[in-house]
Order: sequence, then structure tokens, then C-alpha cells
Amino acid sequence: MKFNLENKTVVITGGASGIGKAISLVLAEQGAEVHILEIDIEDAKRTVGEIEKIHGTARAHKCDVAHQQEVINVITSITEHTRIDILINNAGIAHVGNVEMTQEADLDRLYQVNIKGVYNCIHTCIKTMKDHGGVILNMASIAATVGIADRFAYSMTKGAVLALTYSVAKDYLAYLIRCNSISPARIHTPFVDGFLKDNYPDNMEEMFEKLSKTQPIGRMGKPEEIANLVLYLCSDEASFITGTDFPIDGGFIKLNG
Repeated sequence: MKFNLENKTVVITGGASGIGKAISLVLAEQGAEVHILEIDIEDAKRTVGEIEKIHGTARAHKCDVAHQQEVINVITSITEHTRIDILINNAGIAHVGNVEMTQEADLDRLYQVNIKGVYNCIHTCIKTMKDHGGVILNMASIAATVGIADRFAYSMTKGAVLALTYSVAKDYLAYLIRCNSISPARIHTPFVDGFLKDNYPDNMEEMFEKLSKTQPIGRMGKPEEIANLVLYLCSDEASFITGTDFPIDGGFIKLNG
């Protein structure tokens, strides 16, 4: 069976909602043992329950990736029982605003999760992955590659994710560790629905349509579409791929304008 992840252990941050949840479910369906690191443990437990309903294997771990010692404690507890084959750095937070609208506290908050959180997880997991090889996959964004209005801090952090992906891929080739990233455009998740409800309560449908059409393909992506790309890149079928970013954007980067 292609894309078989049986006997593989996956650690995924932010794996209980939106894109992360879709990734957790798809990888579990393919036989992986999925360990979900989430700041909200109840969300993680609910996703574990959904995975178990499809006869998959998953565990929930409370963890704030911005705090290195929490990451170390969780990863140590996992590696006491199994090796980590795949690390997916999916956890991230957003911010709307240009540089003038971005306060120091905003910048620090995004750095802690979107950059330091990725560093904490790679720094901790890679020490054990060096013994047997593995896959590291980071969630970047089209905002790392093209200019997007009012996304100063977010774009900065995702640009850093892109750069660190290349660096890790280069440094760990000899250890058979592959490191890639994915850059989604706008994906229809509960976050989008909440954003529209909070900011455009009187014309949600109109704004949803407007946001959808910023992708040349004419719609937002689906979390499952991101998850299917993740599955491929984490599988042995992608064993020749490292040090690469994969836009999944409905044509946004190349076809806009």
C-alpha cells in the first residue's frame, strides 16, 4: 500500500483543530501512531477520540511549544516508549496589521510560538532522530514568499520558518533526516469562520466569497487537501525530497496579477 505509515510514530503540534486535526486523522488512517501536542488538552483528547473511532492510535499531550522545558518533558515521555519518526511543526498563531500597527508585545507573542516553538520541537526531537533518520515537516505560508497586506509580523515569522527549513535540511542530510515545508494559501478552517463572525457579522457570506476568490482557483483550500500533501511528504514515496517548500495555494503565488 502506498503512503503506508504503519510502525511510524508522528509528533504533531497543534494537531487538534483545523489543518492540524485533518493531518492527525489522515496520518492515523494510514497506520501512524499520532502524538498530538496541544495547549488545550481537551481539544487534543477529542481528536484522539475521533482517531480511535476509525481504529487509529493516538495520544494527547498538554504542551505549550513556546516553553522549551514543556517540549522536552513531553518528547522524553514519548521516547521512553517509542522512537519518533516524523515531526510536524503545525502550531502557529496569526496577527493582522502592518509594521505601524504591530506592537512589541504582538511581535514577541508571534515569535514565541511561530519561530521559537518550531525551534524548541526540532532542537528536542532531532537528537533522537539522528540515530535512525526521519522526517521533519514545517508549516510555512504563502506569506513567507509574497507580500500580503497587513501581515507584517505573521509574514516575518513564516519567512523564518522557510529559512530554518533549508538550514536543517542541509545540516542533517548525513543523518538521513529530511526536512521540508508546506506553504498554504487561505484554507477554510474554523479560524476563518470565527474571523468572519467577529469582524463581518452583517455580511459574512459576501466576505467569505471575496476571500475565496483571492485564490485564482476560485475557492479556499480544504484542510484535508493540506493533510494529503503532508501524508505524501512524510511517506517513503517522498524519500528523494528534502530542503524544499511546497506551495499549496490554488495558484496564488504564480497566477495572481
